[in-house]
Amino acid sequence: MVLPCQQPKEASEQILMFAVSDLQEEGKNAINSPMCPAPVEVHPEDSLLEENEERTVIDPTSRDDPRFKELVKVLIDWINDVLVEERIIVKQLEEDLYDGQVLQKLLEKLADCKLNVAEVTQSEIGQKQKLQTVLEAVQELLRPHSRPLQWTVDSIHGKNLVAILHLLVALAMHFRAPIHLPEHVSVQVVVVRKREGLLHSSHVTEELTTTTEMMMGRFERDAFDTLFDHAPDKLSVVKKSLITFVNKHLNKLNLEVTELETQFADGVYLVLLMGLLEDYFVPLHNFYLTPDSFDQKVHNVSFAFELMLDGGLKKPKARPEDVVNLDLKSTLRVLYNLFTKYKHLE
Repeated sequence: MVLPCQQPKEASEQILMFAVSDLQEEGKNAINSPMCPAPVEVHPEDSLLEENEERTVIDPTSRDDPRFKELVKVLIDWINDVLVEERIIVKQLEEDLYDGQVLQKLLEKLADCKLNVAEVTQSEIGQKQKLQTVLEAVQELLRPHSRPLQWTVDSIHGKNLVAILHLLVALAMHFRAPIHLPEHVSVQVVVVRKREGLLHSSHVTEELTTTTEMMMGRFERDAFDTLFDHAPDKLSVVKKSLITFVNKHLNKLNLEVTELETQFADGVYLVLLMGLLEDYFVPLHNFYLTPDSFDQKVHNVSFAFELMLDGGLKKPKARPEDVVNLDLKSTLRVLYNLFTKYKHLE
């Protein structure tokens, strides 16, 4: 059978289409090998690799994990809150951050600095140059922590979501973002490498978040870590003692606490309690008596922390944001510090 002749351009396009199809099939075969627990969809661009180049694909099961979804949502909301004045709205991390434009604006806003980069870059070279400048600035900020960086210019520009998440988590922790990141978020990642013309795959687990204390660099453990990890049965005893202590003083204002997890989260009781313990009246214009936003609650807790410092207490280990976000361990640490100093007051 004789096939009709095609124009050279059409023939080239058809050959390219077949090549992409073959490579896509090759990638799927590598990932669907017997060693892999579940098939992972590989897009053509993930299969067209250079020799020794690698791509990573998040396992679909991990993408569907509620904690992973929460982490992504929290970070997107945080970026949009920071950049609200820039009228920048991020909807998808991989597509909106890979070229460095949003990352530049985010870092400039967080660090209150101005980076020497072109405002708009369309070419790949220009985008990578911008990313290089941004990531060098990030590295300079994070250097004191001496942690290995888990992202590169190529991984960010290649829309590697795992690398982008590592970067954003590091920035959020460094700048003490007023957000609560879900703890212990890990994802299964398929790493596809091309060696000697063949694609090879392997599965690795990427840990995106640990505990808030670990991510903030506070590696020292205290009695509450031990209590939560090894003696949860004694937790109710500690809570009962602290409730008795705070009610002994708050009852003077006809206030009563029954739930430590929630009733101190808006900072109001903390402020009033400090006034009672130090025997002074706290002017109502210094805090929000009925806070109705996250920022107002953080303000109240931060103000209570200032009153604690004025009273001779050490700076609380907890962050105000942790207390507002109903982190019980953080709330217990704050109240226990008050208990140790003021437990003998009548």
